[in-house]
Amino acid sequence: MNIAALLQEHHILGVAIGAATFLIIGLFHPLVIKGHYYFGTACRWWFLAAGIIFMILAVAVSDVLWSSLLGVVSFSSLWSIKEVVEQEQRVKKGWFPANPKRHSANTDKTRIG
Repeated sequence: MNIAALLQEHHILGVAIGAATFLIIGLFHPLVIKGHYYFGTACRWWFLAAGIIFMILAVAVSDVLWSSLLGVVSFSSLWSIKEVVEQEQRVKKGWFPANPKRHSANTDKTRIG
């Protein structure tokens, strides 16, 4: 018996998907922060690629549980594109630290260091 069938038998599939969605969204928050810190806004392309790949997988999988979770990962990846841009603004406001080893294209080139 697979996991989805066991969860459906006990009528908790929705609760399991909800809990997993909560964890997946929670995982993407630090991924956006770390991705921006180390790679800047260029990591948007990785989130786009991941979103497309996981969307294709969600459509290809027939199991409701796994298709749902892959769909959540897909759209969390796509939402992260927006979050990376907003993270750039949060760093400019000083709410998050900038990576001193990485200079963005908007950095003043006359600065020494």
